[in-house]
Amino acid sequence: MPKAGKKFRAATAQIDATKEYQLADAVGLVKKVKFAKFDETLELTMVLGVDPRKADQMVRGTVVLPNGLGRSKRVCVVASGEKIKEAREAGAEEVGGEEIVDKIRGGWLDFDAMIATPDMMKVVGTLGKILGPRGLMPNPKTGTVTFDVTKAVQETKAGKVEYRVDKTGVIHAPFGKSSFDAEKLVENAKMLIDAVVKAKPQTSKGRYVKAVYVCSTMGPSVRLDAAPYHA
Repeated sequence: MPKAGKKFRAATAQIDATKEYQLADAVGLVKKVKFAKFDETLELTMVLGVDPRKADQMVRGTVVLPNGLGRSKRVCVVASGEKIKEAREAGAEEVGGEEIVDKIRGGWLDFDAMIATPDMMKVVGTLGKILGPRGLMPNPKTGTVTFDVTKAVQETKAGKVEYRVDKTGVIHAPFGKSSFDAEKLVENAKMLIDAVVKAKPQTSKGRYVKAVYVCSTMGPSVRLDAAPYHA
C-alpha cells in the first residue's frame, strides 16, 4: 500500500478521528483541509445495513440537488419522431436515433449521461457491455428511460445525482465542488442523505444507516454523527 503524502498526512492531522461531526462542521472541515490545487468534488459515503445480494434490499434512486454539481453534464438522447425535437429544445448536446447507437458502437462516448425513450430501448439495450460498466445505461428506475425527455434533460443538467448501493452495502455519491459555499454544500448533502434514508427497503432489519462520511477527491474522510439519520 503506497505511503500517504505529506500534504495528506497534514490534512488528516487536523481531523479528530475519534469524533463524529455534525454535517455543517464536517463540510467546513473538508473545505479547510483541502490541499489539491484543482476544484475537487466533495463526496458522500453512506454505509447501510442492507444486503444488496437480495433484490428487495437494493437501494437505488436519483435526486436533484438544489445547488447542482458545479458543471452542466453533456447529455445524449436516443429518441424518435417529435421526441428528437423536444430533446434538442431542452438542451441535449447529442440527439438522434439508431445512428447514435452506431456511433457509440464505433467508440464515441463524448457525453456524461444518456436518456432514451422506451421505444428505442430495443436498440440501446444492445450497448449494455459498453454503457453498463461506465454507468451510462438508461434505466427506468433513474428516470432516464422516459417519454418525458424535456424533464429528464432539464433535471440531468440541473444536477441530478444517481445513488446506488454497491455489493458491500455502501453508497458513494458526489454532492458539489470544494469551491461551493459551505451552506450550499450542506443543503446538497442534506438532500442526498434524506433521499437515501427515504429509500430504505421495507425488508431492511436493524440499523439502516450505519455510518456516514464526507471527503474531497484527494482529501481524508470526516465521519458524521449518523444518529440523526437512523431509520
